[in-house]
Amino acid sequence: MKVSEILQVKGNILYTVTPDTPLVEAVNTMSEKDIGSLVVMEYGDLVGMLTFREVIKAVHANGGSVGAGTVRKHMNDSPITVTPDTEINEVRRMMLEKHARYLPVMNAKTLLGVISFYDVAKAVLEAQSFENRMLKAYIRDWPAEEQAED
Repeated sequence: MKVSEILQVKGNILYTVTPDTPLVEAVNTMSEKDIGSLVVMEYGDLVGMLTFREVIKAVHANGGSVGAGTVRKHMNDSPITVTPDTEINEVRRMMLEKHARYLPVMNAKTLLGVISFYDVAKAVLEAQSFENRMLKAYIRDWPAEEQAED
């Protein structure tokens, strides 16, 4: 299974902000849309990711408040990316090794979407369930062996 298959199922809604967006505005968007990340774009290019991890760090640094800073101050400015052709097992390895819950999907310099740890887990579970159903159907339809004659 490849990243492109996950994106097809997930759909193409993508939420972005600019680096100069106030952090509080970005947090409001994340809350209102019930999402865990925002892609940070500047002049049409991916320049970072803002996830709940960066937001929590900002709240901690500001003594319990989001503060008056911008997204640029708190974003991850070098997010790990994948391509549509990246195999799902490679994505799983990258997410686990780098503790990344959200990965932008890039085709050269074009942003195609973001896949989350949840999206990957759901796709793997669905693939395993399908395989399980196919195996059970195969076993049910197993041809009967002919009786050996005495």
